[in-house]
Amino acid sequence: MLPEVVQEKLRALPAESGVYLFKDQKSEVVYVGKAKSLRSRVRSYFQSGGSDSRLFIPHLLETIGDLDTIVTANEKEATILENTLIKELRPRYNVKLRDDKEYLSLRLNVNHAWPRLDVVRRPSADGARYFGPYHSATAARRTLHLINKHFQLRTCSDLELTSRRRPCLQYQIKRCPAPCVYEVDPAWYKDQTRAVAMFIEGRHDELTRELHDRMHRSAQEMRFELAAVYRDQLRAIEQVRASQRVVVADDEVEKDVIGLYREGDLVEVVILHVRGGRLGDVGTYAIKHAEIPEEEIVAAFIAQHYGREQRVRGEEREEDEEGAGEEVREEILVPREIVVPCLPEGHAGIAEWLAERAGHKVAIVHPKRGARVDLLTMANDNARHSFLEKRRVSDSVDERLAQLQERLRLPTLPRRIECCDISHLGGGDTVGAVVAMTDGVLDKKRYRTFHVRGTGSAERGAGELHAGDDYAAMYEVLARRFRRGVAAASPYPNPLPEGEGAETPLSRDVSAPSPEGGGSGWGSATEESDPWELPDLFVVDGGRGQLGVALAAARDLGLHQLPIVGLAKEKENVMGETLVDRVYLPGQKNPIPLKTHSASLFFLARLRDEAHRFSNRGREKRGKARRFHSALDDVRGIGPTTKKALLKALGSAIGVQRADDATLLAIPGVNKRHVAALRKAFPAAAPAPIALDASGTSDTAPAETAPDEATT
Repeated sequence: MLPEVVQEKLRALPAESGVYLFKDQKSEVVYVGKAKSLRSRVRSYFQSGGSDSRLFIPHLLETIGDLDTIVTANEKEATILENTLIKELRPRYNVKLRDDKEYLSLRLNVNHAWPRLDVVRRPSADGARYFGPYHSATAARRTLHLINKHFQLRTCSDLELTSRRRPCLQYQIKRCPAPCVYEVDPAWYKDQTRAVAMFIEGRHDELTRELHDRMHRSAQEMRFELAAVYRDQLRAIEQVRASQRVVVADDEVEKDVIGLYREGDLVEVVILHVRGGRLGDVGTYAIKHAEIPEEEIVAAFIAQHYGREQRVRGEEREEDEEGAGEEVREEILVPREIVVPCLPEGHAGIAEWLAERAGHKVAIVHPKRGARVDLLTMANDNARHSFLEKRRVSDSVDERLAQLQERLRLPTLPRRIECCDISHLGGGDTVGAVVAMTDGVLDKKRYRTFHVRGTGSAERGAGELHAGDDYAAMYEVLARRFRRGVAAASPYPNPLPEGEGAETPLSRDVSAPSPEGGGSGWGSATEESDPWELPDLFVVDGGRGQLGVALAAARDLGLHQLPIVGLAKEKENVMGETLVDRVYLPGQKNPIPLKTHSASLFFLARLRDEAHRFSNRGREKRGKARRFHSALDDVRGIGPTTKKALLKALGSAIGVQRADDATLLAIPGVNKRHVAALRKAFPAAAPAPIALDASGTSDTAPAETAPDEATT
């Protein structure tokens, strides 16, 4: 039975186009859709005996608690609004390209006097042109390498350009004209920049004609070296064309062909980029939990793929700081024609919206006959092949995990594994790192670093931690890690003390989605699991001694069933023979040797190496922070910019403490709030504002007080 509020809104639905939002009993949006007629579309969800076969419809009718509608002027506005709401609200039943902000793009700063092409991940509002995004880093860097090899643009940074006094190796091998040192014709360099843009956009025919004219003109003027440059560029274009497959001989319209393959709620989408009658590139995208029909999958993919928008903060940029905080739009190459396996609802509005973004007419086509059908068949076949290939990879991971489970006699399949390593430099800057792997893929969302505090835990009663004591450091780190795991597993977790663990989660973009399913042990491989949930297997870097410390830390907290093993590094014996890695198990005297190329060792060795890298990185960051630490860093209310201004004006933290209010306020960027924060942090520096009279004495402090005594 539908709630009464829903029934009332169903009776009052307008017939105009717009967007509808379904909400659950907690008023959280679970689905967002668009419609040409809100009345007919929304009512169709609740008609008995309807033909809607979407898997989530029964669950939607059970959970719906309310619905909202937003009327728009036309289908195009409904498409834009739907895409925006899905990105902001991320409803449960909508298709979401979770990794759509992680692809690389090529940046060409055409506003610079000497532009260069480089790879970026986050577009900025700097007036440059952005090409992409590329579906893989390999494709982006391959294009960059080809352009740098044949088109003579600089590859150095702006800082190197202004500071260099002699040309670099790129000039010696004829890949850069060296504008940093020599005089270069700006018009010629601008032509090279324009040729690069045409090459990336796939305008090969037009570019070939221009390069032929320039080559013949240069030869007639007896500028043979320049003619040779144009000749090499023509060969590069022919090389790219030769590697492309001819798919449409009589059609020069640039088009993208979208293929689709699904099994249940798992969908694989393939997009073929056809430029000038040739297949230029292929991109694949995996979508999980797609409990909607193909029409809505295609519509959601088009909207999110061609409508990527990113917000960029000024501090994320490497060069100039202008335009910080502006919303920027990445330059997606929208073709003139998009071939789809089925026409999505509201395709006319989607096409109008894309045409407005691209600046030219865009057609969404579902072919019935002709060459486009062959292209669509090719795209669907590629989607099926990609889906089965990823499934084979997933099956291979499960098989290797099963081997590891059998070899180490684990109670469950180790879908989630964690590894701990300790790093220090001469006993100082000690850092412990815990890295994680989910279904054979490094799970960087669960990475944690712990700053070792220098005292043993209360359970162990070790007292002060001695410099270089790896065992004591490991006990402290593991005790803090396991304590949080116990709190996460408890139905009534006790709050941990303030500052328990200096945990630092890393980047969200690099972990790949894991296959369905999870272990039945301590942890699970679901995205909704607690980040401190205990894993199916815990590995410590070291032998029997490190394993004993880890077992003590676990058992002191009541974790008697948590599988823990030790992994010893490879070593050489006195005969110079390399010994294989060994795994130490609790209660077993002899370790288990693992062959170098065994499937069992692959996951453990990779995770151990990652723990080494991550712990060393944490130790380097801590050491750098210690060496560059200033007393002003501990003042609440003083940020990096204000700190820099204070030190630049007064030279040191002691100079800041001794300065009076007038001196501080005279520094650009320092206001009364900053002065109050400094007085609170350094109360003995200046108990009150010091104002000197004509005789040179203070009317607020005793005249005999020495400056050194006032700042002690």
